[in-house]
Amino acid sequence: MFRIIAIAVAAAILGTGALTAVPAAGQSDDPIARVLRQDQTAPGAPPSATHLPVAPAKAPPAPGAGPSPGSNAGASPPVVLSARIGEHEDRTRFVIELSDPVNIRTFTLTDPDRVVVDMPEVSWRLGAPPRPSGRGSVKSYRYGVFRKGNSRMVIDLTRPVRISDPLMIPPANGFGYRVVIDLFPTQRAKFNTEAGWPADLKARETDAERLTALMAESQKPTGRKVVVIDPGHGGLDSGTIGVNGMAEKDLVLAEGLNLAKALKAAGYTVHMTRDSDVFVPLPQRVAIARKLRADLMISLHADSNPDPDVTGLSIYTLSDGRSDREAAALAKRENQSDIIAGVDLSSANSPVAPILIDLAQRDTMNRSSRFAETALNQLDGVTDILARSPHRSASLAVLVAPDVPAVLIELGYLSNRADAARMNTQAWRTKVAKAITNAVDRHFAAGTSR
Repeated sequence: MFRIIAIAVAAAILGTGALTAVPAAGQSDDPIARVLRQDQTAPGAPPSATHLPVAPAKAPPAPGAGPSPGSNAGASPPVVLSARIGEHEDRTRFVIELSDPVNIRTFTLTDPDRVVVDMPEVSWRLGAPPRPSGRGSVKSYRYGVFRKGNSRMVIDLTRPVRISDPLMIPPANGFGYRVVIDLFPTQRAKFNTEAGWPADLKARETDAERLTALMAESQKPTGRKVVVIDPGHGGLDSGTIGVNGMAEKDLVLAEGLNLAKALKAAGYTVHMTRDSDVFVPLPQRVAIARKLRADLMISLHADSNPDPDVTGLSIYTLSDGRSDREAAALAKRENQSDIIAGVDLSSANSPVAPILIDLAQRDTMNRSSRFAETALNQLDGVTDILARSPHRSASLAVLVAPDVPAVLIELGYLSNRADAARMNTQAWRTKVAKAITNAVDRHFAAGTSR
């Protein structure tokens, strides 16, 4: 059902660290902060957190009553101003401050257990969002643009929960709209029964996928070679966070735009699976390349490793079933992107296994491997190359198109300080884009295209 809540709960918690949220300094006069501290000493303070009543269920807004998820009625989006987390014995409580009320939709998903919050696009102005301690119901959470006009928050759970209807507190004492929403522990059977996608929202997702396919169909070029650039992650899926604070999604988008510019200058028809900070589900990325009948797909990512000394660029092609432990771990991380973003997976089948046994794909895999070797030769000397086996293979979901040669380039390790600093410079990005463009030239000149 639609719920009017302030969305600032969605702090970008993609790191492994966890901090217990504490009230911000200088806000001791804030009644919500007193509620979270269960401080009733001030005159006129509201009841303690354990006794604060849950708001009654609200009916969906009448048509025209306000913006629906996926749209914004005003010229500029609502602004998320602040957030607090309160972890209590009987509930985990979010308090969120927003400039304006918005209509949102909340629902739960299983495998893994998540709370999904769909909303119109909002502007996030959180300097240092609070992080859960992990002792309550919330393990982590993240937010961002799911697609243009539509923001989404996904809350990872430590246990099954029941979501309360929100308690709305109108603007007062210099604060905007403040909303209290509680997550109560519940039984597994009840959670599983109530979890799942709302039918109309699922239909909207299907329509969006069809629109993406139609747009790609209408852009089918003729004559020139077609290269699809796929910057990984995006929107609420930040990917790896570097030791210098740089998000993988931002790095690969910047490099993707550089590469697109270089390839277009070299005479190629170039399409990007995303050219802004939005999320694109993994199957849609592959579908775009296939609909465009791409001659090559280049997916861009940045790696991480528990060993901070590991450094260098590597290139992955689709595994034929043989991959080392690190490659398998990377595939597991990258293939989780749709789960991170709260994508409907109820009808999704693994695209890897059926295609791997299709002998018709063998030629595509061979052409992908030849391009990977050509690219490594061009990139050697431009950037550091992974010392051990820089051409690797893994069962990565973005590489499974049976008729489009595809590689996934890990530009470097964001867990390594030297790599992270290097990748954060325009000079490095320009050189790498030029080297990849040279590799594309050599690849097609060698007659390995379809």
